[in-house]
Amino acid sequence: MVDNIGLVFLSEVLGTGMLILLGCGVVANVALTKNKGFGGGFLMVTFGWAFAVFAGVTVAYNSGAHLNPAVTLGLVASGATEFGLGVPVNFLSVLVYLAGEFLGAFLGAVVCWLAYKQHYDEEPEPANKLGTFSTGPAIRSYGWNLVTEIIGTFVLVFVVIAFGGGRQGESGGLGALGALPVALLVLVIGVSLGGPTGYAINPARDLSPRIAHFILPIKGKGSSDWAYSWVPVVGPVIGGLLAGWASLVWLPIMA
Repeated sequence: MVDNIGLVFLSEVLGTGMLILLGCGVVANVALTKNKGFGGGFLMVTFGWAFAVFAGVTVAYNSGAHLNPAVTLGLVASGATEFGLGVPVNFLSVLVYLAGEFLGAFLGAVVCWLAYKQHYDEEPEPANKLGTFSTGPAIRSYGWNLVTEIIGTFVLVFVVIAFGGGRQGESGGLGALGALPVALLVLVIGVSLGGPTGYAINPARDLSPRIAHFILPIKGKGSSDWAYSWVPVVGPVIGGLLAGWASLVWLPIMA
């Protein structure tokens, strides 16, 4: 059990780190001046994030590849009894998943900054720098932004559970589905629901890179926009929990 918990933690750190490195990386490529992908647009970003999920899920196969606290909590709410590697669902295992996800997201954001260091130095707009780390709304309205994040995360977690036949059971996580279906799911969420808020749909994806933005010595970085930071944390948590509970009523239970 101890060995399995350790592997779960490492798997979530590496998988979530890969997700954030590549996801934040595509935003940096599009948003920061003098990049070869500069001005590539929102569609390029959505495809980049989708295949960042593909890479993260592939790397984190040992843990079932949650990569997202909303997925972890949604699976708990759905009545899952075991996570990856036969780890039982309990308070300790949930904490291990969450810790791995938040740490991995932080490390991925730091490595992304290293990869684009010169472009961060050359970028004149602080908002563009922050946008490579964390999400922000197109129209700032905290209540409606929260609703958007709840809906997007509900779709993510509900469909993940549906892919598993109604309940993820003993192999809970994105990895149980295969990397490509999850990547396509994230792609459609991005192109369909991502416009209002940038579709964080993952508390670790937004909070940990925002902390990295706050800590790192980024030239002319400006504010980390802490006033908005609660929306992409609270919204996905609510959406994930609602999806887990809804699956108990609306989806078939896998024997």
